[in-house]
Amino acid sequence: MLGWALILGFVSGSLPFSVWLGQMFLSKDIRQIGDGNPGATNVFRAGSWKVGVVSLLLDYFKGVFPAIISYWGWNIRDERLILVMMAPLLGHQFSPFLGFRGGKGVATTFGVWTGVTLWEGPVVLGFLLAIFYCLLDHDAWSVIFGMIGLLLYWLVKGATGEIYGAALANLFFLLWTHRMALNGKIGVKFRKKDPNIS
Repeated sequence: MLGWALILGFVSGSLPFSVWLGQMFLSKDIRQIGDGNPGATNVFRAGSWKVGVVSLLLDYFKGVFPAIISYWGWNIRDERLILVMMAPLLGHQFSPFLGFRGGKGVATTFGVWTGVTLWEGPVVLGFLLAIFYCLLDHDAWSVIFGMIGLLLYWLVKGATGEIYGAALANLFFLLWTHRMALNGKIGVKFRKKDPNIS
């Protein structure tokens, strides 16, 4: 069953919904916009928040469905879960539909944690991301610190080894996909207060 779970996860994650929707509804290649990332952020940048929201949800659910099926349906709950949770993320990053290139995987990260932990993982991660986004003047570092926070949350809670292992693997994955944005920016800056706000 592990083999089918990995295939399902990788194929689901590899579906480049944002690129397809950008071509179909905006007549644009979103990989030519912004940072060149084939994800929902560049659909928003292309000028359509409606298509952007749909793209974001589809990138999220392509992580949710294989995780739910594998964890709750096929009862994969041991160390194999690490591979199962990483499969959609690897599919997203190395999509055969895009010449084995892909996006950064933040929305899909939320999806796989929803599929396995239901509300807990995505709520904690979302809360931490919001805090770091408000504090730090660098979005990529906000993502990394948010994921480190989730890792520490599972450690303090005493989560099972496979959950902790999946969080650790997820952190390394996000470090890899954000490597260009983090390159040469070892330090972080706090966001400056708007002088017009008293």
